[in-house]
Amino acid sequence: MTLVTGESLQSELEVFDIPCQDDSILDKMVELCICNRIQADEMVLEWVAFSTTKKGLKLSLESLEQFEHEVLNKKKKSKANFRKEEGFNRTRDINSLQDLIKAEEEEENLLDAYSTPAKGSQKRALTTPEHPQSKRTAALLASPGLLLSPASFSPSATPSQKYSQRGAKGEVVVTFGAVQGTRWAGRKTSGTGVRLELLEGPEDSLRCSYKYMFQRLRDVRNVLTEKIEELGESLRSHFSIEEFSPVSLPAQDSITVLGQVCCDSNGKLNAQSVLLEAGPEQGGQQVPVDLSELKEYSLFPGQVVVMEGMNTTGKKLMASKLYEGVPLPFYTSEVKMETEEEPVNVLIACGPYTPSDGLTFDPLLDLINVIVRDRPDVCLLLGPFVDSKHEQIEKGKVTETFEAIFSRCLESIVDGTKSVGCRLVFVPSQRDIHHHFIYPQPPFTPPANISKDQLQRVTFVPDPCTLLIDGVTFGVTSTDILFHMGAEEISYGTGSDRFSRILKHMLTQRSYYPLYPPVEEVNMDYEKFQSFGQMPLTPDVLILPSELRYFVKDVVGCVCVNPGRLTKGQVGGTYGRLLIQRSNATDDGKRVSPCLAAQVVKI
Repeated sequence: MTLVTGESLQSELEVFDIPCQDDSILDKMVELCICNRIQADEMVLEWVAFSTTKKGLKLSLESLEQFEHEVLNKKKKSKANFRKEEGFNRTRDINSLQDLIKAEEEEENLLDAYSTPAKGSQKRALTTPEHPQSKRTAALLASPGLLLSPASFSPSATPSQKYSQRGAKGEVVVTFGAVQGTRWAGRKTSGTGVRLELLEGPEDSLRCSYKYMFQRLRDVRNVLTEKIEELGESLRSHFSIEEFSPVSLPAQDSITVLGQVCCDSNGKLNAQSVLLEAGPEQGGQQVPVDLSELKEYSLFPGQVVVMEGMNTTGKKLMASKLYEGVPLPFYTSEVKMETEEEPVNVLIACGPYTPSDGLTFDPLLDLINVIVRDRPDVCLLLGPFVDSKHEQIEKGKVTETFEAIFSRCLESIVDGTKSVGCRLVFVPSQRDIHHHFIYPQPPFTPPANISKDQLQRVTFVPDPCTLLIDGVTFGVTSTDILFHMGAEEISYGTGSDRFSRILKHMLTQRSYYPLYPPVEEVNMDYEKFQSFGQMPLTPDVLILPSELRYFVKDVVGCVCVNPGRLTKGQVGGTYGRLLIQRSNATDDGKRVSPCLAAQVVKI
């Protein structure tokens, strides 16, 4: 419910040409709105209808009291009576219905035990094609669709009309690699033999929740300083730079400086507001940068760079050369690949898994059908699963706890893919309302309603993380870093597209979230970020779902995939699929990408 104010009520009253300058009257109307849980426009409409029946009753404190007594109090009573009747007459939630059906079946079985064989066999024979099972019983059989029934979560939920009427289902919108004649199916026995683990290992990974919200500014400064020094050392050795000069030291000759890009104000970075902030070893000061002599550049707040230029006064650096970062090496395995190994089929999908106009998980059910049809070896499923930005969740129109909805969602995915036997990887999102909204984000806790046998093929990982799937490394984050950096990055004369520049920045800055300061919606814990938010190597495949347009790109040898989101507003979105195979061979001494083919497909 949005906040009702005197100004909003006054503007609504002006629509009907009802003058009101008395603050006490507006305060009384605000009070009535809050007590009766109605919005400003609904309040004014009720008053107009009431005053019209009273032959032009004027708006005053006395008339508002009469209005409250004759209209609002009666509406409140009628709502209470309706809810009371609804409690007796309304269809129960899915769990109570299943319990009721189970009790009825047990009662029938008990009666069968005391009946004659002829009677018992006749009773069982009623469920045939000629005498079908009752619709109520058939509709309530356990299935993924049943568990995610809209009535389970919201009594007013109805299937999305726009989603059900969407077109171009299954249309391939992006292709990459050798897709001609590619068979998009997993191995004969999906999931078996696929080695899947966190690259860092359990002892060095973020495996459980942690305490946050008490970091000190000094600790944040230390993390940023170490980042400047570490990246500066790699740049110094790669470009054979002798030493770095202090940024604010006046010099008549050209100097080489190291620092972090920042903005001179709280606004958006532009060519005139660029500052270079040095680490403690270079004086720890900030100096404005003149970019006019650079032929090309691409900068964003938090980027660690090396610049060459003149600083004759010590108050402004006239940059003449910009050194780009250097990506980390790729993963190399000591274990040789078997020549007869089949490629691994990986499916990637990112939430939300419901349309914006209803809490129906139809898109997720369609995705489960795709998994059953294509039988991928690994499914990477990224949040949000219970989206905090969903309209009905924001308005509190759900009938279950968020944890219960998430638990049922996971149970449906696991049970729905049981016949496939594929490996399932669940990645949390900052938008998952039931989970910790901190970055880096710990993995989900396994729900109690999933059996131990099924949990063996389920892996819960943090955001971000680096996975090793059959010798191929996957960098994964559900945080929309593309959108965040795209809003802050400035460039000139680069020629390449914005996506490629941002992706290259991530790889050369060796971080899953190189932007500093982060956007307001990202709550960063820098101590954990230093340990779990950095790239240990350049991944073979980088998964970056975003609100921005889907793509598959090769950036400095890394295949970067934005599979899009499974739903876009009220309509269907997209998912991605990859065919990967680790290769021992090289092409003229060059590394061969393990990503054989990739596609983005409409759900």
